[in-house]
Amino acid sequence: MPVTFALTGAKADERQTLLAMFDVEPGLLSDRVGQTLIGDKNYFGAAFERQLAEWELRLLRPARKGEPERAGAQLFKPLRQVIESVNETFKCQLDLERHRGRTPGGVIVRVLQRILALTAAIWHNDHTGQPVMRTLTAYDH
Repeated sequence: MPVTFALTGAKADERQTLLAMFDVEPGLLSDRVGQTLIGDKNYFGAAFERQLAEWELRLLRPARKGEPERAGAQLFKPLRQVIESVNETFKCQLDLERHRGRTPGGVIVRVLQRILALTAAIWHNDHTGQPVMRTLTAYDH
């Protein structure tokens, strides 16, 4: 289930965006002590990983070329399928790529609507015992 997110430009540094998210929402750290973050291979760097360790965050990410295999590597194949499934839900079922926002504010509102819809569907489907969590098909009339 989405807990938080950030919209950035294509050239933004993902690591700095993540650190900024924790600055804006400190409860993400204080309310979830010892959590594990899952990222792609672009979440690297000694200073970056030191900062996460100071916050008691564990980072799972694939090894970059030339790095030894990292802890949790065996988890990435099944997790990648889940992540890609959520991304596909955003892109196809929620038309995230066709948001029709004409201004930055318009884009943000339209993306937030879709994330809220998916989050509400996951919550509803979980609480009503539905067999599939990330679908809005039953509500698509």
